[in-house]
Amino acid sequence: MTRRSLLAMPAAMAAPSGVRREVFLRSPGKGTAVMAFAFYTRKTGGAMVSIEQRWSRSDTIDVAYLRRSSDYGRTWSAPEERKTGERVSGGMLRRHPRAGWVEPRTGRYIEFYNEGILPTDDPLEGMRQWKLLYRVSNDGVKFGPVENVIHEGGEYSAEHPLPGVHIGKNCAALGDQSSVPLAAPDGSILLPIESSIAAPDGTLYNPGGGYTYTDSAVVHGRWQGGKLVWRMSDLVKGDPARSTRGMVEPTLAYLTDGRLIMVMRGSNDKKPELLSSKWISYSADGGFRWTVPVPWTFTNGESFFSPSACSQLIQHSSGRLFWLGNITPANPRGNRPRYPMVIAEVDRRSGLLDKRTVRVVDDRKEGESEILTLSNFYAREDRQTREIAVHMSRTFAFNDGWEGDAMLYRIPV
Repeated sequence: MTRRSLLAMPAAMAAPSGVRREVFLRSPGKGTAVMAFAFYTRKTGGAMVSIEQRWSRSDTIDVAYLRRSSDYGRTWSAPEERKTGERVSGGMLRRHPRAGWVEPRTGRYIEFYNEGILPTDDPLEGMRQWKLLYRVSNDGVKFGPVENVIHEGGEYSAEHPLPGVHIGKNCAALGDQSSVPLAAPDGSILLPIESSIAAPDGTLYNPGGGYTYTDSAVVHGRWQGGKLVWRMSDLVKGDPARSTRGMVEPTLAYLTDGRLIMVMRGSNDKKPELLSSKWISYSADGGFRWTVPVPWTFTNGESFFSPSACSQLIQHSSGRLFWLGNITPANPRGNRPRYPMVIAEVDRRSGLLDKRTVRVVDDRKEGESEILTLSNFYAREDRQTREIAVHMSRTFAFNDGWEGDAMLYRIPV
């Protein structure tokens, strides 16, 4: 197998917080940004897969490439192209890879996707067309068939996969790479999703007036033999008077008392006078029923500003719980600014963020465009160093084309 190192780049740059930053994959040139993520594919050891995505516009992956490693990501195989767009009857078939994840009890590797036929290839058409897909591998290499995430019961199908979801009218999807599945103590899988809402008149429900509007939820998967059976939780609904895009891109974690927390992206899109923050909801029954979401705060009760952008909770092997996302010094406007990117520790009793632990992972540098985006990332624990490894691109969405290299950040904890 032909190999080359993705990390054979200029020396890593050290940040004041001890974070090391290195280029993981360079952009092929002006007009294309690269986002690349790496996932372990077996329960133990250094087998990994890297999925490179090339972007030239928002919410569209032009093409993807897959590489494999057997040595914890030190070296990688030659890239194999994966099509993410294909002209079919009815429009453009788009398949967007999301999280790859090893289910810890069985050791099976699961890949998740969003897929849909977009009639005019407008990304917003996905709000009616996205389906949740997955496939399972016992060894991280050979996969079973692609399956739909479908709620248990005879009334559900690929076109009506979940309660309240009818493809063509609305959708359910994985919001971003950071909406990572979570293993439950009973062996089930908790998949955090978002769902658009069909209004009675056939339009998409958008009471907040923002770019889009969604609820969040958890789909619970349990094994029956080698297949998964799914059941959806109650919806976690936002207040459109306080978050104009509802509840978006959920991420999950357990607290010490067994409760679950769900942290979500909100927005003040079109209403910049609103507080732009992250939102939190709690579940005491394993993730089926959830409290009304409220703005997330520090443990001292203090609010903080956060743009409309994804975030991720990650449980460390030490027992500590970390959160990664954007915290800004002033109230953002919608999606921006998406810097600085920070890491902080979550109090596992209250589920609130410990302000004393906030550290900057990366920030806009002097002379850089204000359009810089430090978001759309994926974090994992490095199995050898126990550092938190973050795959994130320094993306610039210029009008004449996107730019940005895929970076790897190593955060000592």
